[in-house]
Amino acid sequence: MTGLQDLNSLPAEDTSVVVIGAGPAGLTVGNILRAAGVDCVVLEVESRAAIERRPRAGVIEEWAVRGLDERGLATPALLTTERHTACEFRFEGQRHLFPYQELTGRHHYIYPQPLLVTDLVRSYADLRGGDLRCEVGDVRLHDLGSDRPAVSYRCPDTGRRRVLRCAYVAGCDGARGVSRAALTATGARTARHDYGIGWLALLAEAPPSADRVLFGVHPDGFAGQMPRSPEVTRFYLQCPPGDDPDAWSHERVWAALHRRLAASGAAALNEGRLLEKRVLDMHDYVVEPMAAGRLLLAGDAAHLVAPIAAKGMNLALHDAFLLGDALAGRCTGADPKGTGLAGYASAALRRVWDYQEFSQWLSEVYHGVAGGDPFRAGTSAARLRRLFTSPRAAAAFAEQYLGTAERY
Repeated sequence: MTGLQDLNSLPAEDTSVVVIGAGPAGLTVGNILRAAGVDCVVLEVESRAAIERRPRAGVIEEWAVRGLDERGLATPALLTTERHTACEFRFEGQRHLFPYQELTGRHHYIYPQPLLVTDLVRSYADLRGGDLRCEVGDVRLHDLGSDRPAVSYRCPDTGRRRVLRCAYVAGCDGARGVSRAALTATGARTARHDYGIGWLALLAEAPPSADRVLFGVHPDGFAGQMPRSPEVTRFYLQCPPGDDPDAWSHERVWAALHRRLAASGAAALNEGRLLEKRVLDMHDYVVEPMAAGRLLLAGDAAHLVAPIAAKGMNLALHDAFLLGDALAGRCTGADPKGTGLAGYASAALRRVWDYQEFSQWLSEVYHGVAGGDPFRAGTSAARLRRLFTSPRAAAAFAEQYLGTAERY
């Protein structure tokens, strides 16, 4: 991105790394750098209070928690939070338990993203003394092809533009952030896939109706239940893309959930006040390469995987581990040739594409029977049956569902 005409006339601060975005990826990178003694600044357009309560994902894979723990970022609350060892599919009026811990010895952690972000903010800003600047405006990137790129922004306190000169920029500011736009302007390719469906994302003030994730595969459309806490439950309902959330009244929502998650012997769903209703149009994208010059992307700035397989936050953490470790090695001299940075994008993309493929596969399981195509409905039903009749198919699914493949 070209510089402002008066950029050189503004006083510049020097730091080693500027991290744009204070989500799970950006805060993890910042924490890794601070722990290594590397100077960095984290910029965020929202307030600290806003990022600490922003409702997002809640499922963290075991390897990701282990990675946080190895870097001193797993709090006692995270390590002792609720663990899930099985999920349940409901189709053709029956319940089918899938005990993935029995197959793999692994489990999921249930820890809503707002809690993780709160932990990471506290670690970075309060415990490690990291420089976190919230509510900044009009963030711009400059001189990315040089060895001293710059990031400028409008200061929320003075309204004046400030400039940070650095060695590297970590773009962790999501799908609509300036980092992704800057990278694609260099010629990076964006590969995109649209599923042609929407999900109505719901947050209900209601206890979970089962102590596990529920997947309802129904001719009317997919439905899902994801426990978030003893008092709050996340639900999803398949709907047309671009649907109006306001068209889904309280009564319509609960009628659809009861119908699509019904199964013989299942307890009735616990109903409650709907705290959130929004429609997510299901799509994926991947930016390749994930780096250009001194700009390196992580998390949703580099790729988006639809919430079909609950992989988004886990991919963001995987990126952050790789990128934070590589930047720390380069900036401290532990990796003087920058081997880790040179291999960052290709290493990250191996897991990214693997998770994208799994999301597509699982989408057919969830949505195929509701598409109106009898061929798709038949193949989707065959995939479901195979999970519960073939030990090898079950083991392969469990490996992908938990992200435990050794090839990463």
